[in-house]
Amino acid sequence: MSTPPDRTERLRERLQAELSPTVLEITDDSHLHAGHAGAASGGSHYSVKIVSELFQGRTLVMRHRLVYDAVHEMINKAEIHALAITAVAPSEQS
Repeated sequence: MSTPPDRTERLRERLQAELSPTVLEITDDSHLHAGHAGAASGGSHYSVKIVSELFQGRTLVMRHRLVYDAVHEMINKAEIHALAITAVAPSEQS
């Protein structure tokens, strides 16, 4: 089961608007969760790699909170069921 492209694009737009990332990679992992309860409800599974200056000097929990805050509406509407986050400050890139 793949997700509608517009859902992925809305996710991208929300993250770009809120976090101004220098790198943003979004992978739709929904097909890996076919038959999963979250997939049955229509929610999608995503992996996100995001590099943002806003993460500088913040803990991992704070970084994840910023990401979740940016997409909370999509989560509340069950458009996103699961979100695997890699959140990095530009100075931490290798």
